[in-house]
Amino acid sequence: MSKLNCRIAALQMVSGPRVAENLAVAGHLVDEAVAQGAQLVVLPEYFPIIGAVDADRVRARETFGFGPIQAWLAETAQRHGIWLFAGSLPLAAESLDKMRNASLVYNPAGECVERYDKVHLFGFRKGDEAYDEASFIEAGNRPVTVDTPFGRIALSICYDLRFPELYRTLAPVDLILVPAAFTETTGRAHWEILLRARAIENQCYLLAVGQGGTHESGRQTHGNSMIVDPWGEILDRKAKGPGVVIADLDHQRIADIRESLPALAHRKL
Repeated sequence: MSKLNCRIAALQMVSGPRVAENLAVAGHLVDEAVAQGAQLVVLPEYFPIIGAVDADRVRARETFGFGPIQAWLAETAQRHGIWLFAGSLPLAAESLDKMRNASLVYNPAGECVERYDKVHLFGFRKGDEAYDEASFIEAGNRPVTVDTPFGRIALSICYDLRFPELYRTLAPVDLILVPAAFTETTGRAHWEILLRARAIENQCYLLAVGQGGTHESGRQTHGNSMIVDPWGEILDRKAKGPGVVIADLDHQRIADIRESLPALAHRKL
């Protein structure tokens, strides 16, 4: 079965602590992306909630398959007839005081067809800035791809970007997704160079969609959402604030690059 070219869209947000308000913003961005022809739409990490403290996200967790956030995702995908990727939302964990940071995939019928739980948990400490995701998140343990009419897609979330072996495990793929809420400190230093490297070394498209701006809690996220082609060229990007990043995924472009530079076929390890 041949793979279809498609228009892909990243919806950058600056989510706050109230789920209903965030879903309303996301809905408007989906409308905007679809109006521009998007067939595959991706939301950022924690699109439904970023509160003042980590516990806010834990309290907002839903049971997999139930809850207003998942109902909204299913209805939105079905109403627009799109593939909708929920960058991440908090789901119930085995541990009662933790959550799973999960990315869900909805097909145009509004069915949830795949789930990826974030494997690599972020830890960072520099001066007064500190993060410890392992203190409130239960890590996943399963690398995930999803097959769509537009090709094979690798799922990942934020900190996963720093671990190229995850994507090598899933290769070859046509598109890598990186929904994120990268900090401004680490994002300013490493975000773009890591994204372009992952696209280049896997010779595929990469869509990275971030939280981007100053949140109600005062937290600063890097944003700079972008779509990168298999040669490492940035096709579209948005620095800060809510908005749509959009580009076309062209399978001939992937094939031409892999034929002229067959690096994936030259792998030894």
